[in-house]
Amino acid sequence: MTTDPMLVYRISALETLFRQIADTRMAGLPVINRALRVEAVGFEPCASEPDLPAAVSGGLVTPWFMNLVRLPLVREDDPGRVGVSRRLALGNERFDFIGAHEAAIGTFDACSLFSPMFDFPDQDNAVATARAVLIRLRTPQAPAAAPREAEGEVERPSRRGFLFGRSRTP
Repeated sequence: MTTDPMLVYRISALETLFRQIADTRMAGLPVINRALRVEAVGFEPCASEPDLPAAVSGGLVTPWFMNLVRLPLVREDDPGRVGVSRRLALGNERFDFIGAHEAAIGTFDACSLFSPMFDFPDQDNAVATARAVLIRLRTPQAPAAAPREAEGEVERPSRRGFLFGRSRTP
């Protein structure tokens, strides 16, 4: 997690908001896993996106869902984004995020990973899963092996592979 005071404030506001939602709107609903609590996981600055402000992204674990969240660095109130799906980057991948708005924090984008959360026996497992997802998404992929053509060697598919749409594989 970052130490920039503004980022810490925004992430704390996100957690506070969802704790209040847990205690009010979600209280007593059967989709709640009582072994879990609200926690922001692995938030860090994320890639710029056209038409969107600078933001942080990470995972948000709640007793009823786990989402990837893209939270603007500075509060934004854009009602036109609510409910709108956008394909946004998180690390090496792009996912469909849905725009949302809450009075306490403004507009943000969320992508559902799990809901409901009954498969998680405790908070440690839920947080470990969120961390593992973020690590996987943010870890640079190894470059593809150079094709043999570059070495002057061209591999030709077998006739059978060519006819049936398969390449030769060892």
